[in-house]
Amino acid sequence: MEPIIAIVLVLIGYALGSAKLINQGNEALVERLGRYHRRLKPGLNFIVPLLDQIVMEDTTREQVLDIKPQNVITKDNIYLEVDGVVYWRIRDIEKSFYEIDDLQQGLTNLTTTTLREIIAQNTLEETNAARANMNNTLLGELNRTTAQWGVDILRVDIQSITPPESVRKSMEEQRAAEINSRAAILEAEGQRQAAIKKAEGTKTSMQIISDALRSNPESKEILRYLVAQDYINASYRLGESQNAKVVFVDQGKGSEMMDLISEMTYHEDNGKNTENSST
Repeated sequence: MEPIIAIVLVLIGYALGSAKLINQGNEALVERLGRYHRRLKPGLNFIVPLLDQIVMEDTTREQVLDIKPQNVITKDNIYLEVDGVVYWRIRDIEKSFYEIDDLQQGLTNLTTTTLREIIAQNTLEETNAARANMNNTLLGELNRTTAQWGVDILRVDIQSITPPESVRKSMEEQRAAEINSRAAILEAEGQRQAAIKKAEGTKTSMQIISDALRSNPESKEILRYLVAQDYINASYRLGESQNAKVVFVDQGKGSEMMDLISEMTYHEDNGKNTENSST
């Protein structure tokens, strides 16, 4: 009876030792007598105790590799501090175990080295303006190397590009100068357009007056009346000011102007008298 119990216990122990449960999203590698034997998928798997050994179990889900800030130099010899994030996934767990000793360290070193090479090919302005292009270039370069490791690089994001304080101040001053320059250009363009519109309006007014004078010679008296009225209004505005002023009048035109003013004053007084008598 005792040998049977012993055999049963051995079988139970063998069954427990051979059963291996792999979680969803993971895979495992099995070696038999020191050599690769097979791959274990998620679920319940059985191996041969003493002969088989699970040497690796890792996730095949997407993982995140945080690249710490790195000191890099651009094409125009400006030092930058750059950091980023790499999203990757194990595609072939067998290659990821046998082709490279330390996968995480290998990915970190490869990413930082490639990042420095790419930024060294661009100036500071190109680095700031073409971050998306650099992400795509970095993604392609990494995938060419990691393919033999059984790893897929899914996305690469350069998170921050930090220049030195002196360079940041220079960039801010340059942007401020560009903004002021654009504002000055817009203001000058607005003044030019206003001058053009004013000139066009004056030209149109002169054309209308010229046509009226040609069609009706009596309009000259009306024009003289309007000129004199403008002169009187301007004199009133000058008189309202407390400052001393001197008005120069052409001697040749002075008498003519005074006649016009006298005539206007006479007409205005007659109009007021007529209104008073009618009331």
